[in-house]
Parts: sequence; structure tokens; C-alpha cells
Amino acid sequence: MALALMSIGEKRTVQSLRGKDETLRHLQFAPGAEVECVGETPGGMILIVKGVRIALDRGLASKIMVA
Repeated sequence: MALALMSIGEKRTVQSLRGKDETLRHLQFAPGAEVECVGETPGGMILIVKGVRIALDRGLASKIMVA
């Protein structure tokens, strides 16, 4: 499922990244990384990845596949 579909409080593991956007890799989204959704904004999500809080828009979040 796409990370953009996660609910607040959910924890998932990154499975793959769609597209060639290197921004996601620089933000620590790599296969095997644990992601927790801790909040929402009008256009995106607030996540914790490797202990770092990140705000990500839903367009980029839809490119991250989690399980």
C-alpha cells in the first residue's frame, strides 16, 4: 500500500520507492526503514523516520510503498 494511505498512529516498513525522485532517499526513505505517521497537515502527513520528524506532501507519500 502507499504510505499516503496510512492513518495516524500506524507504523509500517518501507518496501519500495516508485519513480526516480532522489529526494526520498535523501530524507531516509529506503527499503527496510520503519515509518510512523504521527499527524496530518492540510496537504500532507507528519512522519517519523529513523527518529526524525518529517512533513511530506501526499504526492511524494504516494510514491513510497509500505507494508
